[in-house]
Formats: sequence, structure tokens, C-alpha cells
Amino acid sequence: MKIAIASGKGGVGKTTIATNLALAFSRQSRQVQLLDCDVEEPNCHIFVKPELETSKPATVTVPRVDEEKCTGCGTCAEFCQYSAIVCIKGKVMIFPEMCHGCGGCLRFCPEAALAESAREVGLVETGTAKGFHFAQGRLRIGEVMVPPLISKVKQSANQTDVTIIDVPPGTSCSVIEAVKDADYIILATEPTPFGLNDLKLAVEMVRVLKIPFAVAINRCDVGDAAVKRYCEKEGIDIILEIPNDRAIAEIYSRGELIAECLDNYASVFSDLADRLMGMTIVSRG
Repeated sequence: MKIAIASGKGGVGKTTIATNLALAFSRQSRQVQLLDCDVEEPNCHIFVKPELETSKPATVTVPRVDEEKCTGCGTCAEFCQYSAIVCIKGKVMIFPEMCHGCGGCLRFCPEAALAESAREVGLVETGTAKGFHFAQGRLRIGEVMVPPLISKVKQSANQTDVTIIDVPPGTSCSVIEAVKDADYIILATEPTPFGLNDLKLAVEMVRVLKIPFAVAINRCDVGDAAVKRYCEKEGIDIILEIPNDRAIAEIYSRGELIAECLDNYASVFSDLADRLMGMTIVSRG
């Protein structure tokens, strides 16, 4: 069972939900893992405080040119849809940062003048935290190719009862990579005009992917009721509501988990875990 915690915009409580839900499942004696796939700014570790055991470079395959074999025909440049290869006056130039690693240029080069080389895009770190497996990615500074690192983080996962995926904000390629094989998605939002606008974009995304989903509203007692009206109109279930509670803000600012510090929120996330398990059984049954 893979549950992805996503959001149309940042700062709406995605990490809060992911970390506290992982703790709730762990307390139910389930095998759990938390994957922080927000590799540009991972922050789950601040709250679950893992003991990291491994740190491995994540690499992608990019082409390199054998200039002795290359005839400058330009076939590789014509094939590349990402403009990672250009051919100017019979000389091939490669821009590794733009390469998606599809390997098509190597396949179609008539002179076999291209070979594979590895380029590091970041780190994958794994360990344990509060009784569950933990993994996160750290994108190399200046790197723009996010999806390959997210894929490496997911490949580091173990076989467990429940996998919680903390997804990057937005609806870009990195988000698609993080959620594409999830069984269920929770879309975190807030009751503000920005929250509603970006929630609509996220809803469109998950509907295209045909993955079951529900909405979680953080700071539900501020702003207006537009988000709730939208969910009601679209037939979207609101699975969780978290109020604008000062106690939550204080605990969050200390890098602690609200389900660990406040009994009432421990029960909230425990009930959410039970409900998610029931929904998954229904959707698979």
C-alpha cells in the first residue's frame, strides 16, 4: 500500500501529514517506510530524526562522444527531443544537464560514436526513524534533473505494509514521478485563494493519472469556505482537517511531531490510518 502526500502548492502541511501518518501506522505495529521525495528541499528528517545508515551517490546515464568515430552527421541531435545534443558545423556538443538519459542517441548513431557515462545528480540516504524505514534524496546543488533522483529514492524502498511518500509541491514532472505508482493520494491544501487555485490543478493531475484521492485541509479554520464548496461540488472527500492551533505551531517550530506530543492529534492520525487501510481494502476488493 503506497500513500502519496501531495499538494498543488508548498507550505500547506504536506510534510506534517506525511510524518505524523507514518508514526501513526508504526504505532499500529505495521511495517512502515517514509520516503522523502521532495529532493530539492527534504525536511522530513527534521521531524522524524532518523539514524542514517547509508548515503549513496545517485547517477544518471548520459552520452559522451568518441570524436574519432563521430562523422558529425547530426543524427543524434535530430533524435534528441530535449536539446541536450547539438551538431554545429559537423561537431557534436552535449549538454549533460539537459539529458533525460533515454539512450536513444546511442541506439541510432550510425557510427556507434556515442558511449554511456555516469553523471551524479545527488545522494540517496537511508536509515531508520521511530521504528520505520526512512529514505530521502538530496539533489546536488545546481542540478535541474529532479525525476531521476526521485526514482532512485523509490528504488531504495523496502517491502513493507505501508509506504508513505512525501511528494514535491506542484504538478510538474517531479510530482508525476513521485505519485505515479501510488495506491492513494492525499492532496494537502489550505482555505485560501492560492490554496484553492493550486488544489484545482492538483485534482486535474490525479484525475488524469486515475489514482484514488482525497483532500486534507490544513489551518481549516482560517480563510473562507471556498475549498470546502469546491470539494462538495466535485464530489471530493475531505479526509482530514487540521485547525490553526498555536500548540501545533509551537511543536512544529521545535521540529517535533504533533502526534507524539498531543494525545488528541495522535488519535486523529490513528483514525486516519485506519480509514486509509479500509479504503485501500475496498478499492482492491
